[in-house]
Amino acid sequence: MKQTKTAQVVTESVELEFVDPQGEATSIDADLVFDPADPYAVTMVFRTGVQEVLWTFGRELLVEGLFEPTGDGDVHVWPCLSSDGSAVVIIELCSPDGELLVQASSRSVTTFVRSMLDSVPDGQESSYVDFDDELAQILSA
Repeated sequence: MKQTKTAQVVTESVELEFVDPQGEATSIDADLVFDPADPYAVTMVFRTGVQEVLWTFGRELLVEGLFEPTGDGDVHVWPCLSSDGSAVVIIELCSPDGELLVQASSRSVTTFVRSMLDSVPDGQESSYVDFDDELAQILSA
């Protein structure tokens, strides 16, 4: 059995702005969460006041999206300037129920990404996965 490394969960509270089709922005509180138990993914936890809504996607989308447009499929991430000229990261989430376009401060996202990469460095993700255990779980299902 492969010995896996351990690392800490990284969480960053971010204030997102939901941008509607008319370009109007509404604030939404959310957390960016990276759990080394799933080292290839990040989760956005939207706190709506009624319930939490989670959206999990590949961490490389967030890392690359700080610098250039990235993503195809359900998640797209790209750097941009807000209406007041501040550096932001745009995250577009698409589902059969609709799509959500939010923007977050580049500074907040960069802080999260740095902490995440300190926890599990890029290219080291497989060191944090117990593939034997994962296979056993799949086969027992």
